[in-house]
Amino acid sequence: MLNEAAALPRLLRCLRTLDPAPAEVVAVDGGSADASVAIAEAGGLRVVRDGARGRAAQVNQGVAAVSSPVVCVLHADTLLPDDAVAVMRRVLADPGTALAGFIPLLSGPDRVRWGTSLHNWAKTWYAPLLFRPRLFLRGGRLLFGDHAMFFRRADFLLVGGCDPALRVMEDADLCIRLSRLGRVRLVNRVVITSDRRVAAWGALRANWIYFSVGVRWGLGRRARLHEDYPDVR
Repeated sequence: MLNEAAALPRLLRCLRTLDPAPAEVVAVDGGSADASVAIAEAGGLRVVRDGARGRAAQVNQGVAAVSSPVVCVLHADTLLPDDAVAVMRRVLADPGTALAGFIPLLSGPDRVRWGTSLHNWAKTWYAPLLFRPRLFLRGGRLLFGDHAMFFRRADFLLVGGCDPALRVMEDADLCIRLSRLGRVRLVNRVVITSDRRVAAWGALRANWIYFSVGVRWGLGRRARLHEDYPDVR
């Protein structure tokens, strides 16, 4: 989380409905200047706040802070289905699956972003097909943070975790790392995630940014990618 005071109350309500309940929930703060830490702690979460900026570093810190064998990386603006824990356990009971995620539906207070949600689903297929065809043929897909990705903690540590040097696309890079150990796949369940970038940028600009950043990353032109993917709160 980073400056997620507006999103956290709804997320906390969502987490309380999970059945079965997760063994651990840890909030990793990236240096929030708002009330995020206080809200998370008041909601009963253990907060890791070492001040590491960037999602890759935060994911690494979160995995290091827990002991559960299955870990889900959940952005603070994304809501899980109430049986998410059971879904994760069932999917990772297959030893051939190394990483998986849910299908994100981008939604705001007034509308559902069906077009952008469809594009996000499609790029999990076309991105590896274009840039990593051998990975695609082995069952690899490229997932992103909004997919609420989950994996075995031991596998994450085995491949070295997320690359902390990456400011964006650390999630796709993790998919490639974990694809060495097994399939990367989507499960046929939906998570609800904030449409705030689409609302701020407009649908055409948002999808162009998603596409252009992904293409440049796929071609190896990764320097300064984060400058074209500004933070939105």
